[in-house]
Amino acid sequence: MTTVTSLDGTTIAYTRIGQGPALLLVDGAMCHRASGPNTGLAEELAGDYTVYTYDRRGRGESGDTAPYAPEREIEDIEALVEMIGGPVFLYGISSGAALALAAAASGLPVSKIAVFEPPFVVDGTRPPIPADYTTSIETMLAQGKPGAAIRYFMRRGVHLPAPVVAMMPLMPGWSGMKAVAHTLPYDLAFVTEFEHGEPLPEGRWDDVKMPALVVDGSKSPAWIRNGTRDLARVLPNAEHRTLPGENHIVKPAALAPVLKGFFR
Repeated sequence: MTTVTSLDGTTIAYTRIGQGPALLLVDGAMCHRASGPNTGLAEELAGDYTVYTYDRRGRGESGDTAPYAPEREIEDIEALVEMIGGPVFLYGISSGAALALAAAASGLPVSKIAVFEPPFVVDGTRPPIPADYTTSIETMLAQGKPGAAIRYFMRRGVHLPAPVVAMMPLMPGWSGMKAVAHTLPYDLAFVTEFEHGEPLPEGRWDDVKMPALVVDGSKSPAWIRNGTRDLARVLPNAEHRTLPGENHIVKPAALAPVLKGFFR
């Protein structure tokens, strides 16, 4: 296991493959190197880039240090960038997209940033998150009910249909999801501000001045596609792309060529 140490002493595990310019991939909720789309994406990109994937704190082989604060996750990325030697290309998916944007805005040496479908709710195409959304998930986790927290997150946050959520405990990856459910509040810290059915605030990411690529899938729900387009609108230097036939579970083989065209 290869690791770096974050500013607060937390051990962050990472993998490096490929050769070329450095590209760091940031996972979304409940994903890590052993379970999620970025490992497959790294393999697709390794012919052109030195690709780094890592386990966000509290997941996989990375450590965790209480109390949690969003700044700690930006410091984790900073530790990785310092180890790489920067500057880097940066990519984030879903809630990891919001984390990647926060890291880029913090002043880290990021040459270009690409994001896929941050879960922003910017209009009335779906209900906003409930007022007690984060508190409800934290309470369920504190009560030792990770499954209930996941189901609530999937229904009220991801807005999956109730029958789909009801079937999730029967899926093969359910136990793995429960093992990292305690990190759900870490993701919520980066996205709930933008899930209330209002357009994204002007100027929120003015410090993300580097070229940015904002990507969605043509088969994703309208609400998340609208949020993606709105992000492209408010970023200072962004372009928007839609992947035909893709949804939030984007196929690495479909996404990789678009990223290669951008990170060049």
